[in-house]
Amino acid sequence: MRASRLLSVLLLLQNRGRMTAEELATELEVSVRTIYRDIDALSASGVPVYADRGRAGGYQLVDGYRTRLTGMTEEEAQSLSLAGLPVAAAELGLGTVLAAAQLKLYAALPEELRSRAGKVAERFYLDVPGWHRGIESPAVLSEVADAVWRSRRVRILYERWGQQRVERVLEPLGLILKAGNWYLAARSDGSDRTYRVSRVLEFSLLGETFERPAEFDLPGYWREWSEQFERRMYPRVAVVRMSPRAQALVPFYAGAIGARALREAVASGAEPDEEGWLRMELPVEPGYAAVGELLRFGAGIQLLEPADLREQLAEAIREMGTFYG
Repeated sequence: MRASRLLSVLLLLQNRGRMTAEELATELEVSVRTIYRDIDALSASGVPVYADRGRAGGYQLVDGYRTRLTGMTEEEAQSLSLAGLPVAAAELGLGTVLAAAQLKLYAALPEELRSRAGKVAERFYLDVPGWHRGIESPAVLSEVADAVWRSRRVRILYERWGQQRVERVLEPLGLILKAGNWYLAARSDGSDRTYRVSRVLEFSLLGETFERPAEFDLPGYWREWSEQFERRMYPRVAVVRMSPRAQALVPFYAGAIGARALREAVASGAEPDEEGWLRMELPVEPGYAAVGELLRFGAGIQLLEPADLREQLAEAIREMGTFYG
């Protein structure tokens, strides 16, 4: 552990130049006293590191010194696939491993490429979750990730929608981060299914490994499952007229499903009337949930069909009218 940290200190100084003890301690999540001991250890081993005193001081390497000790461990190399998702890497227990791997990768690059890579990191940042939610942090996430990685059979107690609890023996195949939520793709009783990790109430390893199916393609599985999920979530179609303002709000109020429906309506030749209102088919959820979806648009939407949903919407508006006169 200490040898790895000493290498990280060395690579930080090599890649970034002068750094204070406080900056090194923050980067490596250790105390300043630990950094002092690490610098002494590096000096004793022959690394030409020296300290500049004063307010603008810090530790740095003698000009021209570069280490060749940049070989990555297997775990560090594996973590690079999460290089654009530091929060997700941290949730999976790979945060410090990823940081070490990136340090070694930068150190191995020629000066010109290292400079370009640094500019990219300074100018572009990927923030995955939406504005109103962060990334879930299920208590069992790191254990699930380990089972996926090691192909270990597990037993879970899972809470379905409606608070129904079921017990399952799973062969974990992959983890997916979607809109801040973690999902587990797993094989159970010969079929592939998806489980939301935050709904796993109990989790235990069975002490058995399984042979991962060679034909399983995680991105392809997720695309197909997502399409089926959308069809289940939005089985009905509402025929509506939308004002220009409502059309602009579709991506925010009706999400990707509504935005795609709007694009398809325009592509099919639908044209706004003289006031800019557009007729289109909008996928909606089953039952009364559809009423809430449509009410978001206020007076910017007119529901034409189906008749039963139109009556439910009208009744909801009448009830609201009693509150506001």
